[in-house]
Amino acid sequence: MNSKERNELIDALLEGRISEADFLRLEAELSVDPAARREYYDRLHLTILLENEAKNSGSEPAKVIPFPATNQNRWYVFAAMAALFIVLLGIWFTQNFGTQPPMVVASLTTEETASGFGVITAQANTAWKDSAGLANGALVRQGLMQLTAGVARLELFSGVSVIVEGDAAFEVISPMEMRVARGKVRVRVPEAAHGFRIHTAEGEVVDLGTEFALAVTPDKSEIHVIEGEVEWHPRADNMFKMAKGEAVYWQADGRHQKTSANPAVFVGTDELGRQLASSQQARRQEWEQASAALRHDARLVAYYRMNVLASWDRVIPNESLAGADGTGNGAIVAASRTLDRWGNPEGALGFSPAGSRVRVSIPGEFASLTMYCWVKINSLDRLYNSLFLTDGHNLGAPHWQITNDGRLFFSVKKYDRSTLSPGSKDKYNSFSRPFWNPALSGQWLMLAVTYDVNARRVTHYLNGEVIGSETIPDEFLVEKVNIGNASICNWSEPVYRKDAEFTVRNLNGSMDEFALLRAALSENEIQEIYQHGRP
Repeated sequence: MNSKERNELIDALLEGRISEADFLRLEAELSVDPAARREYYDRLHLTILLENEAKNSGSEPAKVIPFPATNQNRWYVFAAMAALFIVLLGIWFTQNFGTQPPMVVASLTTEETASGFGVITAQANTAWKDSAGLANGALVRQGLMQLTAGVARLELFSGVSVIVEGDAAFEVISPMEMRVARGKVRVRVPEAAHGFRIHTAEGEVVDLGTEFALAVTPDKSEIHVIEGEVEWHPRADNMFKMAKGEAVYWQADGRHQKTSANPAVFVGTDELGRQLASSQQARRQEWEQASAALRHDARLVAYYRMNVLASWDRVIPNESLAGADGTGNGAIVAASRTLDRWGNPEGALGFSPAGSRVRVSIPGEFASLTMYCWVKINSLDRLYNSLFLTDGHNLGAPHWQITNDGRLFFSVKKYDRSTLSPGSKDKYNSFSRPFWNPALSGQWLMLAVTYDVNARRVTHYLNGEVIGSETIPDEFLVEKVNIGNASICNWSEPVYRKDAEFTVRNLNGSMDEFALLRAALSENEIQEIYQHGRP
């Protein structure tokens, strides 16, 4: 962003007409560029002087800060200015005192929102039509959902649990209502959700307590009562109740047959558990094979799987060939053992406690780099949320983190700030597009970044797909990268500092795998790693 464009955005902010997208661009620029912040301060100061001069002269002020007429826009501008002030205040404290301010409280006018009626909590061998992003932890969205194969469990916000078998087409209308066009569903209803209903082409089932199942085809609906009671409301006949052990086959023309319920033809929790175990075992075996091949890749510099063997073992081995003699082994600090993406209860590390990190030291110089990791993010509640940061920020050192607005952020330091003129940049910061939203909370994601010296390019990835790619300006290209002492999921300033205060950058979430390679992997290689490693 050049100075002219930046000043136009600053003026738009001060005049209350900036868009959300432009505000995020400006915020990012101000967060990393001292010259940009100086321009902002100067223009803000000029604006205030002009406004005061107009007031003192008794004349009408020029249109310096003409806030939009609507309350909605006015509050947006106030919130934007407040958020920007907090960002700049934190940066000023960090640069002047080496720490964040003791307390910064933002007054938000709105809360974060997400969209959905429940959560997908378990899947075995599933394939979703037009819904590649429906991983475990995904919200159950509005509109038609089509499970073409496999079995999935939905847990609705009402407490209702629904097991769906593919091939199925259905729609969740609310936490208390759904529609099934085809396929099998088995529903368990807690006391708090009595009255839950399912629509089919032939009629409507209303739950009166516990558990029932449906098998729907284009010309017939089967209703099986496994526990408790339901009401069946056919389209062209009178309602009647059905009790435990009863079933009815109802055809589109109104013909029907009453019979005994057969729970065995529907997947229940026990069968779902067996299928999940079998599916997870197969997926994990595929990952183990790919992981073994990666460990023998000569390009691999550091490779950490967080499933350390003993509960009190606080060392994670570097499993690359370069770490065969113990070089690069990681030391766990404060992080707690937690569930990994395969369901193992102690296969990952949780970094939510303040100070949590894995300390590593990686010697040598490198040209191009690739870093990738598997993470489960609870929230992005720090200004910067660390993935991999070198101590301090020395020349040639990389920093990889997530900003609080949900973008991946990568940089390699080019210049010593003490040798630069005021306002000059010491590195080039590369951002992805925003990828994070509250709906992803609790889902396992693969994040990756490549630093390609030959192509002069930084590329960001989410789940094997490119979400950002930028050319590095020639004056900021670092051809030799060095790492040395570093932290996974946090940031450490030089350990010999005696000041006990520290910047809070630990990731509020979990990680179960991290890799660093001395080459920029191709898009196909990143996609292959994701496909082999996805749970």
